[in-house]
Amino acid sequence: MYRVVIPARFGSTRLPGKALRLLAGKPMIQWVYERARRSAARQVIVATDDERIAQLVRELGGEACLTDSTHASGSDRIAEVARREGWPDSDLIVNLQGDEPLMPEALIDQVAALLAANPGADLATLSVPLESVAALLDPNVVKVVTDGAQRALYFSRAPIPWSRDGAQGAGARRHLGLYAYRVAALLRLAALPPSPLEQLEKLEQLRALEHGMDIRVADAVVAPGPDVNTERDLAAVAALLEAGH
Repeated sequence: MYRVVIPARFGSTRLPGKALRLLAGKPMIQWVYERARRSAARQVIVATDDERIAQLVRELGGEACLTDSTHASGSDRIAEVARREGWPDSDLIVNLQGDEPLMPEALIDQVAALLAANPGADLATLSVPLESVAALLDPNVVKVVTDGAQRALYFSRAPIPWSRDGAQGAGARRHLGLYAYRVAALLRLAALPPSPLEQLEKLEQLRALEHGMDIRVADAVVAPGPDVNTERDLAAVAALLEAGH
């Protein structure tokens, strides 16, 4: 059994207030929360720095936790909740980003099961093959490379791996914004200062790698929908939701 915590801050740099932006008649955080509730999680909590987001979740009958507004990452925000609730070190938490209204519940279950099946790992996450060179070159699409045991070697907004011989995109994988942690690993991660690579790439998972933590990666069992980073993304995801996806 595991919990889902959805970090949702109001002040997004690229799309301010996006958690409350409407998609097919519902605020985005409502779509994400409802996806999480359809998973096998025993508890779903929205961790936010904004009372408007918390109030909306409560009106839906859900749990919301107001957290500090200065957290550098979603993991730091979730760690505050874990400390406050006193969850045991061995408990599993899935971090479902607040801008993933099309994340299939099957993947929420999958990432939790992946961590449970790898007791030596600190974190687990998922990836899918990249389908175009345009996606490989897009800095909003985070790429991941792994070793033979599916341990993460690096995450980047840059096009990795890069083929010297010109076959760009071969073997490249897109990282999904979905993580599972054991509480002990999460609290350790949150106690570490933001790392140089994390600050350079604006990718919180690089803090874990820079401090030698083991991140296991699996191919997603179903294709996820797109996340929301820009106004264009917002329009595209709204159209998919209106079409019943």
